[in-house]
Amino acid sequence: MSNVTQTTQPPVRAVLLDIEGTTLPVSFVHDILFPYARKALPHLLRTHADDPTVKAQLAEIERLAPGVPPLRQLEAWMDVDAKVAPLKALQGMVWAQGYADGVLKATLFPDVVPALRCWAAAGLALAVYSSGSVAAQKLIYGHTTEGDLSSVFVGFYDLQVGSKREADSYRHIVQDAQWKPTDVLFLSDVVAELDAAEQAGLRTCQIVRPADGTQPGTTHPVAATLAEVAARFGLPRAEAA
Repeated sequence: MSNVTQTTQPPVRAVLLDIEGTTLPVSFVHDILFPYARKALPHLLRTHADDPTVKAQLAEIERLAPGVPPLRQLEAWMDVDAKVAPLKALQGMVWAQGYADGVLKATLFPDVVPALRCWAAAGLALAVYSSGSVAAQKLIYGHTTEGDLSSVFVGFYDLQVGSKREADSYRHIVQDAQWKPTDVLFLSDVVAELDAAEQAGLRTCQIVRPADGTQPGTTHPVAATLAEVAARFGLPRAEAA
């Protein structure tokens, strides 16, 4: 699907994955998770204002938006899908309760579970890098319609390491995981994120999901499924894929 050609490179030893639009449909986040959080956040702020985690996020909201009522600012951020740490952290808290209650359960793209299990079993190191908080990431993979997948990952990274559109963020991840950049393949649906990862020395592939209407770029290899990624980069291929 892309004109980008692959030169001979050493085998991929680690795969860093985005979530939304890559392993999980955008609709799950925007049509299920976001409305649930919008409805539940007022109750969280009323009943858990003394919780240390909530207090820390409220302080960060005040720092970022002085004088603005916290709930109003959170709603404003939600209106524009802002990638800000306090919003993501508080959303993660209400989602945790939703998953615990069985109200929320993630449905991944059908090619994802076979591929992840196959790659982990073959010894590839798998990690997640998403704008959603680490807690929210673990909830998604810990509560899927196909069971708990969190154990296939060796690491989870969020905006605490920096913006997904900045090369230094990927350098921090590689350093933390003790990987060599050229051993790592980053999968995302967003070209700007792939550009940043490439600047940090990582290998890249854009995941273009027809169901999400993702538009393929021209500067990175492109694949529609993780099975195609496996074929393109010489990764183990799951029988079910």
